[in-house]
Amino acid sequence: MTSHTPSPSAILDLARSTLQIEANAVAQLVERIDLDFLRAVETLLACQGRVVVSGMGKSGHIGGKIAATLASTGTPSFFMHPAEASHGDLGMITGQDVVIALSNSGESAEIVAIVPLIKRRGAKLICMTGNAVSTLARAADIHLDASVEQEACPLNLAPTASTTVALALGDALAVAALHARGFSAEDFARTHPGGTLGRRLLVHVHDLMHADDALPVVRETASLKQALLEMTRKGLGMTAIVDADDKLVGVFTDGDLRRLLDQDVDVRSAMIVDVMHRNPRTVAAADLAVEAVRLMQEFKVNGLLALDENARLAGALNMHDLLRAGVV
Repeated sequence: MTSHTPSPSAILDLARSTLQIEANAVAQLVERIDLDFLRAVETLLACQGRVVVSGMGKSGHIGGKIAATLASTGTPSFFMHPAEASHGDLGMITGQDVVIALSNSGESAEIVAIVPLIKRRGAKLICMTGNAVSTLARAADIHLDASVEQEACPLNLAPTASTTVALALGDALAVAALHARGFSAEDFARTHPGGTLGRRLLVHVHDLMHADDALPVVRETASLKQALLEMTRKGLGMTAIVDADDKLVGVFTDGDLRRLLDQDVDVRSAMIVDVMHRNPRTVAAADLAVEAVRLMQEFKVNGLLALDENARLAGALNMHDLLRAGVV
């Protein structure tokens, strides 16, 4: 193997050529989205088992991503390595499943070898190849044409444009199935509970709020000193004020205290009812935590009181709680 250092302009030209070749290959794929593609989507929707994706080499890497995308968008799916299938993993496939096999040549020996066994089990076979007259294409119940005019590799050997097209075609299948199932953002969040979207769509105020003994609250008959002690004990920078019937009547915050110190008020003798902020900003405990974020940002406050379904005080939370939960 000879080595040489290409010029910077040659490197940039090759990079641009690679992207252009792959972009053209995907653009040409658009024209081949036809009735066979529709049949493939219908087959996925009718599947009573799992969608099993398989491919060898680079196609296998693409197949793994396709399986992951299907699984996360409402189509139960997993990847099966074709070489391992011949050594026992074929037992993963049932007659209720759909198999998606990827092979650019359509002649990958490891996949060709298990096709008769897949068919014997009664599973539907969707093949994605670059050769419509290949062994896999002819054996498939549905064949999807993933052919490309050329690879982006200068040698026209390394799978580049062909794997990009296979990946794009897999994404198209997943998105079409997602839409047909009526898969929503909430459904997506349930399959991604650890991600930012999951936290934003699944975490509610009642999951984060400080309640019961952790809730800072005093009666309207309390003194300012008692309210400050309650704020200090609970550490939320605020305290709620309720009447004799436990109805929320006000709030007092660290900010209120700072403003109070600028006034001619005897902090030691003042009553909380005389210095509290009436009509405090509140959020429903059943609301999504992102609603609390929106209210805090809109009204430029760092904390909110939460009310239950009967509009009674249920909890309190601040921006730190939302930050710790990853909602912000």
